[in-house]
Amino acid sequence: MLNIFYGDMPEAIYNPVIYFKNTYTDEWITDKLSREMIRDVDRSEVIGPRVIDSPVLGGISPRELSGGVKTLIAIYKMPEKIFNASACGDNCAKWILRIGEMQDVTINLRHLMDFGDGAFEVKVLNTGQVVHNMDELLPIAGMIVR
Repeated sequence: MLNIFYGDMPEAIYNPVIYFKNTYTDEWITDKLSREMIRDVDRSEVIGPRVIDSPVLGGISPRELSGGVKTLIAIYKMPEKIFNASACGDNCAKWILRIGEMQDVTINLRHLMDFGDGAFEVKVLNTGQVVHNMDELLPIAGMIVR
């Protein structure tokens, strides 16, 4: 299940991009789900563990991926850690939900992320409430995030 804590959370990894840079392994990049996220979010193809074909930049290393996709991969590969997912744009929201369907993860958000029009299950740790769509999530998150 996806757990979200809104607002200041001292134990959260505030800069997941730097954490990724210093922690990732080749396997993180070549994993099937990581490849899918890179293809969708960055519109790039993984050629190998150290080469990614970007339509804008050409051949790049994993260190040159977007902050959003780096954060997604970190959340996926290190579910025991809490990452500040405000480094992600709304284009990452469906992937955060998917990771939360696969494994228990907790993220920190400091903004209102749009998780789309579909049904989902998210626990808001600030209140302990479980919500099932954006109509349920927005009033709760809106009271916390200012």
